[in-house]
Amino acid sequence: MTQLSKLQKKKKKLVIGLMSGTSIDGIDAALVEINGSGLKTKFKQLFFKTYSYPFGLKELILNNSLKDTSNVEDICRLNILIGKLFAKAAIRLCEEYGISIKEIDLIGSHGQTIHHLPKKVKMFGENIKATLQIGDPSVISKLTGVPTVGDFRVGDVALDGEGAPLVPYFDFIMFRSKKVSRGVLNIGGISNITLLKKNCSAEDVIAFDTGPGNILIDYLTKKLFNKDFDRDGEIAFSGKLNNELFNTIIKTDKFINLKPPKSSGREYYNEMFINSVLKNFKSIPAADILRTFSEYTAYSIFYNYNKFLKKESEISELLVSGGGSNNKFIMESLKKYFGKSVNVKKIENKFMTVDSKEAVCFALFANETISENPVNIPRVTGASKRTILGKICL
Repeated sequence: MTQLSKLQKKKKKLVIGLMSGTSIDGIDAALVEINGSGLKTKFKQLFFKTYSYPFGLKELILNNSLKDTSNVEDICRLNILIGKLFAKAAIRLCEEYGISIKEIDLIGSHGQTIHHLPKKVKMFGENIKATLQIGDPSVISKLTGVPTVGDFRVGDVALDGEGAPLVPYFDFIMFRSKKVSRGVLNIGGISNITLLKKNCSAEDVIAFDTGPGNILIDYLTKKLFNKDFDRDGEIAFSGKLNNELFNTIIKTDKFINLKPPKSSGREYYNEMFINSVLKNFKSIPAADILRTFSEYTAYSIFYNYNKFLKKESEISELLVSGGGSNNKFIMESLKKYFGKSVNVKKIENKFMTVDSKEAVCFALFANETISENPVNIPRVTGASKRTILGKICL
């Protein structure tokens, strides 16, 4: 019996999920016990840890995520380097939990997104969408000795999808309900929302990127206050909303008005975006700038819900995860916009935490891939059909 067929027949698996998002905060690693697959999937998180990137690597990745500062040699080397760092994170996770990497059945890795181009461009007679995640899963599998599934987005892009967001399938598995309609919101570098109307099927799921998450806030916090992020939203709370600046952000941001399916990233929300907004605002206090951009993050989420989702189904719960869920200012702003009829709360349960959700998700996706189950949702990504995603590296 082959290694792959043994995995397919195994009912209970120990799987590691690895994830690094648009914020490039480090490598999120989750150890997950998974039983079954598809709608019968049951799982529990056993251990979770975030491992920081070496000093200076975040800046190198950021430089190589934009065409004006990228270098093809750096990208080639980063592809291998990040694969090695992901492999070390998996091995270290096992050591800290107290087991051997040899006990792990499977690894699922999202990789590190370096560039995302969801809009069609004509090239040599072909319509091309593109996305690139580095940290090759072959490197992880060879250095850990564990079968690894990665590069999940490309299969969806091949079928004319945007390759993102993919997490909505996980949201459907985990949070669907026969009694209430829910929104599931993840605030990472980019914010994305999933609508799970009461008693929905996978085909009913609607999800898309709403706009900025932490990406603009983190950049401004670093530039204006020399801090990596606004802990608990403290700086935002200390500032005042500047209405003129707020309205300028709204006018500048064309993405929030795009119809789904849609996805975005650092290619759009970056230093150039911020500079185009701030060019006529020279004397605003720094705290007011951060307050206003933080307010806009919450506003853009609600705006998208109101414009594109509310007519499909009004929600009574909004479950929030990602680093932005730890920002008390953003959470308070979401509660203000959504009002008393919607219970806005962080995702906290026995299965995972707000920080581990996406790493757990890619552990489950690896299990779905080897079980030959599709995880993309065409209504979400725009792909022509549902399909199995990911590359299996033995």
